[in-house]
Amino acid sequence: MLITVRVHPRASRARSAWKENVLQVWVSAPPVEGAANKAVLEAVARELDVPLRTVRLRSGARSRTKVVEVLPTTSGVSEAKAPEGARPTEGLGLTR
Repeated sequence: MLITVRVHPRASRARSAWKENVLQVWVSAPPVEGAANKAVLEAVARELDVPLRTVRLRSGARSRTKVVEVLPTTSGVSEAKAPEGARPTEGLGLTR
């Protein structure tokens, strides 16, 4: 499943909230040397209640708007927590 994430680095506190089909993520980490990207992946994993190892950055490493891929797990991705607009990865030509 692919999720669009809008990042707000250097926030006073870490939090996340859905706004339509985009996950808004506020992280206290600065956008330096991947610190904010790592914090974003951790926040997405927490929000969807999936292991961190199943969350990958697909695009936007240097942008505030990112596309994050959530890989299926043996227990299944918690799609109930994702919005209706989250896109499945099957058929999109994406590889691991």
